[in-house]
Amino acid sequence: MGQKPSAAELKHQIFKFLKTNPKKRLTAKQLIKKLNLGNSPDAVNDAMLKLSKEGKLYEIEPGRFRLDRFADTSSGKIKSRRKLHIGKADVTRSGAAYIVVDDLEDDVYVAQRHTNGVMQGDQVQVSVHKPRGRRKPEGEIVKILNRATEHFLGVIRIYEDYALLTPSMYQYEDLEIQVGLNDLRDAKDEDVVVVKVTKWGESFNFRSVGIVTSVLGEEGGSEIAMKSILINKGFELEFSEAVKRESEALTDELSEADVARRRDMRDITTFTIDPDTAKDFDDALSYRILEDGRKEIGVHIADVTHYVRPETALDKEALKRSTSVYLVDRVLPMLPEKISNELCSLRPNEDKCTFSAVFTFSAKGRIEERWFGKTLIHSDRRFTYEEAQEVLEKGKGEYAEELLDLNNLAKKLQKKKFKNGAISFESPEVKFKLDENGVPTDVFVKVRKDAHKLIEEFMLLANKEVATYIVKKSKAGGGEIPFVYRVHDEPDPDKIADFARFALELGFKMEMQTPQQIAESFLALDIAAQENEALRMLQPIAIRSMAKAIYTSDNIGHYGLAFENYSHFTSPIRRYSDVLAHRLLEQNLGETYRTDKGELEAKCRHISGQEKKAAEAERESVKYKQVEYTSKHIGEVFDAHISGMIDRGIFVQIDHSNAEGLIGFENFSESYELGTGRLKAIGTRTGSILKMGQKVRARIISTDLEKKLIELELVEEGEEE
Repeated sequence: MGQKPSAAELKHQIFKFLKTNPKKRLTAKQLIKKLNLGNSPDAVNDAMLKLSKEGKLYEIEPGRFRLDRFADTSSGKIKSRRKLHIGKADVTRSGAAYIVVDDLEDDVYVAQRHTNGVMQGDQVQVSVHKPRGRRKPEGEIVKILNRATEHFLGVIRIYEDYALLTPSMYQYEDLEIQVGLNDLRDAKDEDVVVVKVTKWGESFNFRSVGIVTSVLGEEGGSEIAMKSILINKGFELEFSEAVKRESEALTDELSEADVARRRDMRDITTFTIDPDTAKDFDDALSYRILEDGRKEIGVHIADVTHYVRPETALDKEALKRSTSVYLVDRVLPMLPEKISNELCSLRPNEDKCTFSAVFTFSAKGRIEERWFGKTLIHSDRRFTYEEAQEVLEKGKGEYAEELLDLNNLAKKLQKKKFKNGAISFESPEVKFKLDENGVPTDVFVKVRKDAHKLIEEFMLLANKEVATYIVKKSKAGGGEIPFVYRVHDEPDPDKIADFARFALELGFKMEMQTPQQIAESFLALDIAAQENEALRMLQPIAIRSMAKAIYTSDNIGHYGLAFENYSHFTSPIRRYSDVLAHRLLEQNLGETYRTDKGELEAKCRHISGQEKKAAEAERESVKYKQVEYTSKHIGEVFDAHISGMIDRGIFVQIDHSNAEGLIGFENFSESYELGTGRLKAIGTRTGSILKMGQKVRARIISTDLEKKLIELELVEEGEEE
């Protein structure tokens, strides 16, 4: 193996080589060979992407780079004479796009004629300029670097010499994908299929070429819609044959050596608490009282890394997916069911391999000892959240003593967390009752009770303590040990200032001189919102005003939880970040092990991106089911409240379902003007006022399932007949 320079030195060597070889067009693997590097292709590609972002290299096609011919080297410093940036595309309904660029304050507007066939989420290179007299930047897409979506679902039309697919989602209605007759996988005319694009057309005016990867037959609208959501976010519906073969070959047999190197905790009282629909149980709690009266609590996590080994097809697929995706009516798993629902699921009355964090609590609830390591457990009972909650409320039932004591400890952990400045926002989680065809028959907002919070606090504890262990070991000597952290940055002052002005209009004053004051104000808002219904609408806006949590190897702490050190360790069945954390922790339980930080950071960025796509897919599925449920109630009137205002109308949210619809001002008896901060609208003729959070009655006029839209109208008192 060749040299393995640091991330900074790697960038320097790559640029130096290409500067002296300006005509070379190289991939990461070719550069590794040319420079005799020991770094992985991912790490080298990441370094070249950074150089491209700095204007030093130019990516001529995905993964292949050359020196940027527009780079200005006259001053000895390298800078691009073109104002080129790399960003992600957010495509509007009109076909124009906004390019989100990390190092630009404003998004770059790109008119439809300059979008070059871009699609939602694509990574692009954009040429930026500011038109005379305008503040916001505009641009033109120079090149599409990476497509966010390469699989599309729709109805195939078969002609004499070829087949044609137009994706079912309206966002891609102008895209046509041509499929050869030998690439149909036995699909018939008008079958619903999934097609993978193998060659992109220059724009939507030129057909792309693809192959059929799945034939779904003649399925109904909801089924197609759910699968389209997954496909259009870049998630594949099926595992490859190589992945299936590897998973099916795995067994739960343990050798004597496997058992010998694990701490045997099978005789200790252990149980799981999960949703009633859960099939993969990836965490369990154990409880016992020690001879000296102290309590030992074990947080036991499915040992996925025992089965999923590095560089296998299973491991590569898990990294590619990075997360399980939870839609309303289904789960698209990160790992095949043989692993997630069988081998690694901590089912009752079965011996299971786990990776555990075991804590010894004093009589006063203070943690005195910590232990991390591989274990064997045997779950005695599988609780649903509802069953565990019933025991907590009645104070009796199976394992009542253990559950009640665990709940007391959890409340102490929670109290300490909030005392240290943690922020709590109970975002409403919409749940549906579905019939046998997956059609919603009712909708409700999930209420989080003590059983949910009990599990949450012990998972938070394990995640925090694992990260703290690595940080302390790093400080003990030898320098930083690269690790996967879950971080949450302090809020942006400008966004918080905007939110504070918004909150003040509704009667709530934010103190925001320091991050600590901001956290205290958010906590006070959460308490006040429980009594003042008008303030509840501030909570989702407050969440949007804050930074988003991400995965990174740079530990800046978790602002929202008020933890200096935090990771994700407790869900390796459904999060690849946790798989990485398990491997790195195990390798550092004895001797010190350091992985390549640049390579780890590249994986963290990918995982964060996949997490964002999964969250978007989950929200889209909820929106679809809300509209599907609402479509059964056309003409009915519901209690609602005003949830937003824009120039052309007001958004109204139905209280029962949390579904939201827009009522255009043209549907009112008079025109309205928006007040300062868009918190109220004032009638131009009568002076009547519509306020944010105002309770109203709304009638459902129509729904559009394809576009996930609901049309409403306000109902005045006495008009409901």
